[in-house]
Amino acid sequence: MKWLMAAALVLFVLGGGFLLSPSPIDSEAWQAPKPRSLSGPLAPNEILQQADLLALGEVYGPEDTTVSQNGVIYAGTQDGKIIRVRPDGQVESWLDLGTRPLGMVFDRNGNLIVADAWKGLISVAPDRTVSILTREAEGTLFRFTDDVDIAPDGRIYFSDASSRFHQPDYRLDLLEMRPHGRLLRYSPGNGKTEVILRDLYFANGVAVSPDGEFVLVNETWKYRILRHWLKGPRAGQTEIFADNLPGFPDNLAVDSEGRFWVAFPTLRNPQVDALHKRPWLKNLVAKLPESMQPVPQEYGLAVAFDRDGQVLTSLHDTSGTHLKEITSVNPNGSYLYFGSLHNDRIGRLPLRAIPGLGDE
Repeated sequence: MKWLMAAALVLFVLGGGFLLSPSPIDSEAWQAPKPRSLSGPLAPNEILQQADLLALGEVYGPEDTTVSQNGVIYAGTQDGKIIRVRPDGQVESWLDLGTRPLGMVFDRNGNLIVADAWKGLISVAPDRTVSILTREAEGTLFRFTDDVDIAPDGRIYFSDASSRFHQPDYRLDLLEMRPHGRLLRYSPGNGKTEVILRDLYFANGVAVSPDGEFVLVNETWKYRILRHWLKGPRAGQTEIFADNLPGFPDNLAVDSEGRFWVAFPTLRNPQVDALHKRPWLKNLVAKLPESMQPVPQEYGLAVAFDRDGQVLTSLHDTSGTHLKEITSVNPNGSYLYFGSLHNDRIGRLPLRAIPGLGDE
């Protein structure tokens, strides 16, 4: 009997300690919109199952990819490296940053511009010399530099997903549901960094239209994409480009036909949507070990939008066995390249494999 009382006392102390301990977040309530049905151009298919798998088992977490002029694929991995995949399939470690390289794109001079989650916006020269371009704006340091794109005029647009949480703690940012994100612009000519949009709910993917008229940025936690006009009569205005998306939008890219490709690491999670109504419960969940928090569904998804924000087509791997947790989809030539936050491969799919796009 004594051991039962002792066990009950231990449980009481532990439970009380858990309830009384401070939460790492101070969450806000949010009412998620009712999910749209996966029908029409969003209807599930298995097109992603046709993708070639590059560097299979030789990389881990190639979150974003970009292709050089000579056809070499570059990607940033979970262990802080930038790797290269040559046209013959050979994989090599090109540079060890020791941090977390995320979005990347080549500039007109052949420098690799990287949104590094810890270092900020950096430039890597062809000889692998690393230069930090910018680490702060308006006195606020970047804590989660995420995606990047370059406008036709050479200015660099990039996102700082959260000014509060670092990359490993992105789930805390989701649960807190406060607008810590920013869209920024760096001008190589004068080294100036400007805040274009602030108070975003996890500013993620960035893509500038080919004509430089506008820039898109994802608000991942709100399942939407914003458009900010850079030129024309609406310059300076911001509007919703696409809303109530079927999952958490990650990186963005635009192809030569003006189609915007959006990567989705997973579909929406009903548990997360329900949690958002109860801040007190989110504060408790944030104190749980990560293994006890809601987990993403294993699924592969990428969606193409036209210039007006209408869905053109979607690519699925409903089981997530071939390509899953897709965080980037980058068009280059006649192929799409797929990155992933935690998978061990890079996907490559010919456009001709996509119904309605194959003959373009």
